[in-house]
Amino acid sequence: MATQNTKTLARLMMAPAVIVLLVWMVVPLAMTLWYSFQNYNLLTPQNVSFAGFFNYVYFYTDPAFFESIWNTLVLVLGVLLITVIGGIAIALLIDQPIFGQGIVRILVISPFFVMPPVAALIWKNMIMHPGYGVLADVARFFGAQPVDWFAQYPLFSIIIIVAWQWLPFATLILLTALQSLDSEQKEAAEMDGANAFNRFIYLTLPHLSRAITVVILIQTIFLLGIYAEILVTTNGGPGYASTNLTFLIYRTARLGYDVGGGAAGGIIAVVLANIVAIFLMRAVGKNLDR
Repeated sequence: MATQNTKTLARLMMAPAVIVLLVWMVVPLAMTLWYSFQNYNLLTPQNVSFAGFFNYVYFYTDPAFFESIWNTLVLVLGVLLITVIGGIAIALLIDQPIFGQGIVRILVISPFFVMPPVAALIWKNMIMHPGYGVLADVARFFGAQPVDWFAQYPLFSIIIIVAWQWLPFATLILLTALQSLDSEQKEAAEMDGANAFNRFIYLTLPHLSRAITVVILIQTIFLLGIYAEILVTTNGGPGYASTNLTFLIYRTARLGYDVGGGAAGGIIAVVLANIVAIFLMRAVGKNLDR
């Protein structure tokens, strides 16, 4: 009886937080779903009418829809590739005993604390600018023609900016996992004659597999909603070359004043994001059950 009363009391104490969380999540989603079935344009807010599935059909048949899906896929995979490989490399490097190790670690993780719009402005105006950016100065120093990164390679440029922001996160998670590797296993592998490459492939990498899975899961969820970097640098262009699904929704709702179309795009994005999340959660579950 006492155990049952304790469980009931615990549920009652958690209920307010759970209710607030549900309201915070369900109300905006319900409003988005309702607007997705309405003809609602901000230029004529007084003329609201039921649209049925017209907004979904209109958004799905938009020529930029599949291009934005492809750009989203390339953006997510590109950032994951750079951050996972780079994170492993940096984690292995700073795990070694070096002078000023604490300061080095702080410097490595510092980009993660820079706000996305600020990071995008730094890269746009100080690093990748074709006139006075750092990369342009380096190119001129070697006698080469400076590259207009955001005009010639817009999506690649955004991938670099986003990867720079998320690399510290991956490094921190992977470094924590790396430091939990038993030193006795390393010594045993060395005594058995395993070289550095074999120790990494057969000992270190399998040990990091769970941490890599967690990095991929968390980053993918956030990378599906990348928006600020695109707005500040390329504004989705040239054309739709750097427009992902999130920015396409912004273009439809904010620049096109089509709230109904933007809401329909938002619902489509939520469905696709949940499909990806379910797939990744199953992958994480299988990895953690090993």
